[in-house]
Amino acid sequence: MSANQEYSSSATLRAIAVLEIIVGADRPVSLSEVMADVDLPKPTVYRILTLLEHSGLLLREPDGKRYTVGPRLARFATEILMNSSVRGSRHAILQRLVDDIGETCNFTMLDGSEVVYLDRVETAWPLRMNLQPGSRVPLHCTASGKLFLAMLSRPQRAKLLDNLPLRRYTENTITDRGKLELELERIRRSKTSTDNEEYLTGLVCVAVPVLSRDGKPCASVAVHAPIARMSMDRALAHVPALRRAADAMTQTYQEDAIARPHGRKRAASMRSA
Repeated sequence: MSANQEYSSSATLRAIAVLEIIVGADRPVSLSEVMADVDLPKPTVYRILTLLEHSGLLLREPDGKRYTVGPRLARFATEILMNSSVRGSRHAILQRLVDDIGETCNFTMLDGSEVVYLDRVETAWPLRMNLQPGSRVPLHCTASGKLFLAMLSRPQRAKLLDNLPLRRYTENTITDRGKLELELERIRRSKTSTDNEEYLTGLVCVAVPVLSRDGKPCASVAVHAPIARMSMDRALAHVPALRRAADAMTQTYQEDAIARPHGRKRAASMRSA
């Protein structure tokens, strides 16, 4: 390998390590915090952050001092999950859940200020709502959306709600922020979220969290059906089956995990690249 190739490889690994730090944090990260983790000089870290920001992979906070995930990196994350090597096994988990419950089930994640459908298995019933993978729905009036809001840290949640339009979709949509926050606290405690005809009249939904390999909520598994076929009480009776499916989804994250070096070990691996 030539000297230029060695430098290019090392620079690439350094940039990836910085991205890992930003992605793994539950809040925007400062230049000094990145420096402490990768053990690289300030000019080098600043140069990497600037390059990643200009490419849309990172976004600088309004205060100009902290960095967070940018729109391009967020799109990468969604596309990776939708086309992951374990997508087949996750789809099979959803299929088994639908076979067990007899209603449409979906696998979703938070993407910015919306819920995005990563996968979905439809019921055989003729009366159903058709949403394809990649479809997006609001946060404040859907079971998965409220679940994601509830599982955020309170500062993250407050920041998102400050800018989230609480649009009314049905008579049951919660548009009062105070009432919504009370609902989110209830969901946070029970780890079960509902949509009682809040997004679409005549449709009910229940969602539970899927945990990543580090134990953090990263996605949701949900069931929904017309209220003429499934009451809210009946939907809640499916929570044990939903949790079993969510646990199986969590296992796919663990099986798909790639060990990542951390801290100074990561820096050492970059320097030796």
